[in-house]
Amino acid sequence: MSSTTPTVDVERTPVPPVSLREILPYWVFAGVVLMFGIYFVGAEEGATAVFSGSAVHELVHDARHLLGFPCH
Repeated sequence: MSSTTPTVDVERTPVPPVSLREILPYWVFAGVVLMFGIYFVGAEEGATAVFSGSAVHELVHDARHLLGFPCH
């Protein structure tokens, strides 16, 4: 009994380099989104609160504990 393994001819196309100018806006946007996320999880209560009440606190309560931010 003979076994044959199929061979696939795949042409390798070079990946064009991405310049910093092309990718910088995406990194800035991701940084801003992450900073807002860290603010809402870590600091949105008490004296630095942007929104009154505890709706944001209750929304991110479990994430706050998971990331090690004390809240009560």
